[in-house]
Amino acid sequence: MTAMIRRLRSAARVAIAVAIALLPSAATAGSLLEGRVIDRTLANGMRVLLVERPAVPTVSYNVTFRVGSVNERTGESGLAHLFEHMAFKGTTTIGTKDYARERPLLDEIDRLALEIQAEQDKGRAADATRLAELRTRFEALQDEARALVAPNELGIVYDRNGAAGLNASTGVDVTRYTVSLPANRLPLWVAVESDRMTRPVFREFYTERAVVQEERRMRVDNNPGGKLYEAFAAAAFTAHPYGVPTIGWASDVDHLTAPRAREFFDRHYGPANAVIAIVGDLDAEKTFQQVAAAFGAIPARPAPPPVVTLEPAQAGERRIEVEYDAQPQMLIGYHKPDINDPDDPVFDVIESLLSSGRTSRLYTSLVKTRQIAVAASASSGEPGARYPNLFTLEAVPRAPHTLDEVEAALLAEVDRLQREDVPARELDKVLNRLDAALIRSLQSNSGLASQLAYFEAVAGDWRYLLRIRDRMAAVKAEDVRRVAAAWLVKRNRTVARLVPPVVEKAAP
Repeated sequence: MTAMIRRLRSAARVAIAVAIALLPSAATAGSLLEGRVIDRTLANGMRVLLVERPAVPTVSYNVTFRVGSVNERTGESGLAHLFEHMAFKGTTTIGTKDYARERPLLDEIDRLALEIQAEQDKGRAADATRLAELRTRFEALQDEARALVAPNELGIVYDRNGAAGLNASTGVDVTRYTVSLPANRLPLWVAVESDRMTRPVFREFYTERAVVQEERRMRVDNNPGGKLYEAFAAAAFTAHPYGVPTIGWASDVDHLTAPRAREFFDRHYGPANAVIAIVGDLDAEKTFQQVAAAFGAIPARPAPPPVVTLEPAQAGERRIEVEYDAQPQMLIGYHKPDINDPDDPVFDVIESLLSSGRTSRLYTSLVKTRQIAVAASASSGEPGARYPNLFTLEAVPRAPHTLDEVEAALLAEVDRLQREDVPARELDKVLNRLDAALIRSLQSNSGLASQLAYFEAVAGDWRYLLRIRDRMAAVKAEDVRRVAAAWLVKRNRTVARLVPPVVEKAAP
């Protein structure tokens, strides 16, 4: 999850490279990119962004919904992620051998699932005999319904038509569906994706729920880094839903049902909550007409409920320890503003200053010179960007050095940011490195589509891509010192440590 967000935030820098590489100045580069993006809104509120890039006869498609784990209600954590899994199970016409026979079976499976859950929730008072009967009937119906499934038909249809990069992802802020196809396959994509958006069928829901439970065990319960990060986020966010894991709490996942998933779909998958970005060898006007004909026919829905909970200002340092039999590691997080705050680019510069490359401050000090850590890094924008988030520091000590030594070294680097202006040469090197990354990184069609859709959904305007380079280049040494002094302070931080389990001595 965190790696995905880090890549998405760095995309703001990469996407401008498409324009920068063609013209020398940021202003003219921005003007060129803006002039190439066809920006339309359908009557039902859906946003459509198109870019003609005829160099290669392929087209990349990205559908991004403004829904992630941040939008889940209490008790339904993990639902946004599980729904992403279900979106590949097909529709009333894709993924089924006989939907007329399948539908009543799915309805009965849902009814039995609710009955089983209600009986289980009675705890010790549950009727074991009745539970066994319900489960036997449930499994029999599952088998009967499974016989009517055309497995992975959606993926097979795309594969037979030359698809590449068919994928999806769920984060705290957005859920995304992507694929690249030959340029002449637009009608196929329009038909499949408009069908997925209007007539999804949640077949094999409880089988997929078990897959997610196993995924959680692998990524969190049996993963020291995952376990530490989950506890860290929950400690840093006591009110805002950024503190809830995208994979979901185990007990919540156990209670997710297909009817609940359908309610979630109805709330958040309306056309006005979606952004479509299409980039490649296309005729923009003809493409828009086909997209508008199919997706424009989807009825508008009420706006989903907004996230109204604000994280209260932190009034003192928070410290937690997670016991796990693994190599110690630590996370330090400072609350910071959201993606549209004027100071957000300053945090990106601080991140690069501290941890970008082998000449960065953390690597030079902790890993190379003092050799007290095997790894040390910084990241801006955890776990999301739409709402106020975290600037984090992360480190793994090198034995026999301790977490105390590593923490002191990390905090010393933060203190240095507050006390000293970054030397002009060092700041120029950081800014040049960021700028050079833009120029070197001519993005693929899929990359540009991804970035346009992401920033339209998260920042509220894809033109964020046109502004961020100038804002980054304008960061001065005094900005770094000012922001560090205002935000990277003790009362505003959460410290999480992974430590060995305490072995209790037996009583004599």
